[in-house]
Amino acid sequence: MATSSSQILSRLKRFNPPVWAQGLKNIPRFIIPLSLKNNQIKPWNLPDIPESFNVFMRREDTDGAVISGNKIRKLEFLLADAVSRKCKHVITCGGIQSNHCRITALAARELGMTPHLILRGDVKDVEEVGCEGNLLLDRLCGAQMYMVPKQSPYLTELKPRMEKLADALREKTGEDSYLIPLGGSNVVGVFGFLTVFDEIQSSVLDSGITDIVVTCGSGGTVAGLCIANHLTGSKVKVHAVTICDDANYFHNHVNETLQDVGLTGIRSEEILDIIDGYKGRGYGLSTEDELEFIMNVGATTGVILDPTYTGKAVRGMVLELQVNPDRFQGNRILFIHTVSLKYQIEVPLQSQRRC
Repeated sequence: MATSSSQILSRLKRFNPPVWAQGLKNIPRFIIPLSLKNNQIKPWNLPDIPESFNVFMRREDTDGAVISGNKIRKLEFLLADAVSRKCKHVITCGGIQSNHCRITALAARELGMTPHLILRGDVKDVEEVGCEGNLLLDRLCGAQMYMVPKQSPYLTELKPRMEKLADALREKTGEDSYLIPLGGSNVVGVFGFLTVFDEIQSSVLDSGITDIVVTCGSGGTVAGLCIANHLTGSKVKVHAVTICDDANYFHNHVNETLQDVGLTGIRSEEILDIIDGYKGRGYGLSTEDELEFIMNVGATTGVILDPTYTGKAVRGMVLELQVNPDRFQGNRILFIHTVSLKYQIEVPLQSQRRC
């Protein structure tokens, strides 16, 4: 039996931000809990780490839910907003093997909304894209999929396509749609990792963590972390390893987010270290060295990294610890693992751009 609208609305919870975040603008009214929280910070015996450093890990990739990973933290706020507005459709976009699109589609169905995915790829007909990796999950949950050229920019092509689709759905059904940008990275989604920082703050302090490192693919996760770090007065230094675009792109994104939440006296460049230069062949494309690194980490630590996101980021972190240790504030480094591989095993390495 389908979930009723009243049952879905009952899942909305009033969001009470931490004290240090209560002065921000555009604070979401609601949150829908979708993830199982895992606040543990554990030592991680990564190979080839200089002896003077200790690395720890916080896992967002294994929270026990089918829709785990960092994207679900953003969607807890984004989809709560959609439900509160009584939207019947959710429209988002990404690469043909997008984690974000897959998780959005599953979560939207859980909440009684129809997912629509605008996917960038090399094929024109959605029937030709197959059923590998995330596409299988997209199909199993009945997501409506639409193909666009692989290099389609977000602002000039994807966003207008989403808006046009929303208009068409409203004209055809009389129902409203909720539009979610690439990676769920906007002023609503940023509160996902503001709350993650609040959850781990005491553990970070107790563990003596000096630096936090995270993968950077669309910018929302790292925006939330560095803003929360700044607002709490934490002495930790936040680093983001890019797996697409460049430092200038992500600093611009974080600066726009700072403006959106009403923080005008601070710049991204002052609160965030962006580590560039480890994209390899590009988004979703792997080198032999990167794949060997991922295999070595799995074989020696039991932690599985993916080739598109965390594999590149952890490798970049390790190499920076070796060749540029002074960029880190101290010697106790926390890596936040953000990508679930539960349904990624058959994803081709040449996946499409981007999260």
